[in-house]
Amino acid sequence: MVSEANYLSIEVVISRRRKTRDSLRGPRSARNDMPITMPLRFFNTYSRQLEEFQPRDPKRGKIDIYTCGPTVYSRAHIGNFRAYIFEDLLQRHLELRGYKVHRVMNITDVDDKTIRGAREAGVPLSKFTAQFKEAFFQDIKTLRIKRADEFPAATDQRYIDKMIAMIGTLISRGLAYQAEDKSVYFRINKFPDYGKLAHFDLTQLQSTGRVKHDEYDKEHIGDFALWKAWDEEDGDVGWQSPWGRGRPGWHIECSAMATALLGDEIDIHCGGVDNIFPHHEAEIAQSEGCTGKKFVRYWLHCAHLLVDGQKMSKSLGNFYTLPDILEQGCTGREIRYALARVHYRVPLNFTWDGMKEARESLGRIDDWLVRLRETAQDKIDNRKIDMQLGRQFEEALDDDLNISAALGFLFETIRETNRAMDRNELEAASANAWWNWWKRINSVLDLERETAELPAEIAKLADARAQARLAKDWGKSDELRDELNARGWEARDTKDGQKITRRAGV
Repeated sequence: MVSEANYLSIEVVISRRRKTRDSLRGPRSARNDMPITMPLRFFNTYSRQLEEFQPRDPKRGKIDIYTCGPTVYSRAHIGNFRAYIFEDLLQRHLELRGYKVHRVMNITDVDDKTIRGAREAGVPLSKFTAQFKEAFFQDIKTLRIKRADEFPAATDQRYIDKMIAMIGTLISRGLAYQAEDKSVYFRINKFPDYGKLAHFDLTQLQSTGRVKHDEYDKEHIGDFALWKAWDEEDGDVGWQSPWGRGRPGWHIECSAMATALLGDEIDIHCGGVDNIFPHHEAEIAQSEGCTGKKFVRYWLHCAHLLVDGQKMSKSLGNFYTLPDILEQGCTGREIRYALARVHYRVPLNFTWDGMKEARESLGRIDDWLVRLRETAQDKIDNRKIDMQLGRQFEEALDDDLNISAALGFLFETIRETNRAMDRNELEAASANAWWNWWKRINSVLDLERETAELPAEIAKLADARAQARLAKDWGKSDELRDELNARGWEARDTKDGQKITRRAGV
């Protein structure tokens, strides 16, 4: 866990309010402000420093990102999705800044856990994992997470072949060996940089010998398995190799899939802080041991998610999957907001009060957009806006993806523009400009409520209420308003007539 993050302070956010008020008139094209550009900066886990982002190929503007995906032995939980949403925001912001992102997210469908789960369920491995793969894709759609360009599965034969080839290279270079148990292990003492990502000194730690299983912590440092010799517990799971029948270790899977699809060198590699050691440490050793090149330029890691201040666990009864939250009446965009609103390097505490706050915050955005459209006289167009309009939002994200500060600026903008609309001081052109600014930043946030035609029964109620108001039957009008509200819709009376919208969070 990193505590020395360089986040924007509340004082900085407050100081920017003056800039917000100055820009309420809309685009700055009519003003003489010089454009200001801020460099992208990310906190690199490898260096433990904020670094200016420099892509490997700046001329092409292409960025390769590898993100650790789900291990499909069960349904992904909300802690997993906290990391996936952080990675989604990262990709979307890079694209907003004009980069072309090529992102790969792996699917781990063979490891100790998946094999154990399939064995206990009494079904083939592929059938066991298929249900959780399908659930994962359903969940990312619900949370509006952009699909990666590729979702390689570890059991795909082309990646198995790549793993075997990499292991052969490591053996030939003296970095790996086959032991008496027929498994192949990586020699960590032959790779001097092992431990630098996790920032601990291996010479101060006592080795307990080779580690064949996939997971171990820094108290059990030892040579880790690249290829695991088949045993009875594996059942029918196994592939032929020069070292006998067996299966790959978890770590070599990601090295093989990443380099097969993105090449020997990658711009950004992401994951949760729990992946730093041993998984990402092992990835560096394996990949650089094969290629002799720097595997990843920037390592970005997301902090843990807590539930009511405690670590999430089934034994505590605070373990939640996405369906668990949806069953409580929450929506996908509310969950997306709740999981995205805190800086990725700060532990996020999930609470039901937090979900209520997410609904209220989205309601503020929804109401603001309705008012902007009305102020723009329902003549919203897609004209380009001056890039300086509301730039503080993007500058906050430039600063190590500081979503907390970015959202702070958004809601300050909502507050100031609402005040201007209350005083009839926001012109239609300015409202239109802010609408288009919202469309730009929402390409990162993806929080706007989806529009839909009114269901027939809602349209009937709305028409009846409109008729009641024409007849000045205020009691009937209020009764129909309450009925609409109970069904999840809100009736608002404006100078242009009745407006029917989905209630916030519904």
